[in-house]
Amino acid sequence: MKVLLVNGSSREKGCTGTALEEVARALKEEGIETETVFIGNAPLSDCLACGRCRDLKKCVLNDIVNEIAAKAETCDGFVFGSPVYYAHPSGRLLTVMDRLFYSGSRHFKFKPAASVVSARRAGTTASMDVINKYFSINSMPIVSSTYWNAVHGKEPEEVQQDKEGIMTMRNIGKNMAWLLKCIEAGKQKGIEAPHNEKVYTNFIR
Repeated sequence: MKVLLVNGSSREKGCTGTALEEVARALKEEGIETETVFIGNAPLSDCLACGRCRDLKKCVLNDIVNEIAAKAETCDGFVFGSPVYYAHPSGRLLTVMDRLFYSGSRHFKFKPAASVVSARRAGTTASMDVINKYFSINSMPIVSSTYWNAVHGKEPEEVQQDKEGIMTMRNIGKNMAWLLKCIEAGKQKGIEAPHNEKVYTNFIR
């Protein structure tokens, strides 16, 4: 089993990266393979609403989004991490997730996921809520912890001083590993994911 962690910060080794490292460490201790992807600092285009991904089965803009989608296909769980900017996740991460979940949702459906956010002070729960909505619209079990999935600090060294935050990250890893093992045990018993109904309507009809 493998979990893909996505670092949505502009700083690869910053506070968000520190939090993700703690989650990955706990997953590895539970026997789960991990890989962390840094989305980088290159300019990213928002979704063009061109609809070509329906035919191409990938985003028409061939960048980090398609790289993550290719990795996601063979992964069993996900952690998306972001710093908090003005009480919301980074625009870079949201750009990636908008395009990723629109063009490659099939790679994520029914797989567990967790959000992780880092902040100097506030805005963590609002940011978690935004990231979690990608999971909830795609039939993904949301992995929780023993407090909100957040760490505090302006620099990585300060994050390490947030003992409860670091504990929360470790517990995300443990809870993710437990859920992945439960899902695998269910599959071995013949329990498969449900076949969801699909009906699309606008509010006017």
